[in-house]
Amino acid sequence: MGKTSQQWWTEIKADAVRLNGWLVRQHRGEVTAAARIREFAERFAPDEQTRHVLDVIAGQEAQHASWVAGLLQARGIEPKVEGAEKRYWKETLPDITSFTTGAGVAAHAERMRLERIRTIVADEGSPEDIRLTFRLILRDEVFHESAFREMAGPAAMEATLASHRQGRSVLGLEP
Repeated sequence: MGKTSQQWWTEIKADAVRLNGWLVRQHRGEVTAAARIREFAERFAPDEQTRHVLDVIAGQEAQHASWVAGLLQARGIEPKVEGAEKRYWKETLPDITSFTTGAGVAAHAERMRLERIRTIVADEGSPEDIRLTFRLILRDEVFHESAFREMAGPAAMEATLASHRQGRSVLGLEP
């Protein structure tokens, strides 16, 4: 049985080693998200307006990486991108065969991320620096999820849902 975002966060924040490891993975995830979105735009964006929106999202992901890098540096941890985990992506990337399916995969991933971020931001017991940083990230991620969901449309959201659920399962999260 998977964990809820609240169960996951309660465990992570109580263990400094796990918390720092999670922050390292967050940094890697933000860096790779920016690159992945730029590659997606290059390959699939149907027009310049869509490419612009994707570029804005990629830029925001890069900004998030910078903010998380600051959290790591304040903890004496050198941010490194090598070793990014791909458990979730191994389940979902094969679904990307078009612009809409790519947007669907991204929308599901952003919604999953929003669950965790909202949990962190709402928890008054979260470390204050993390809580404040993720409060900033939250507003952008709400935009990302909404934009990707709109780009995908209902059919692509449905077509990519099964692999998203499998990806959540691989991460140990409730479906």
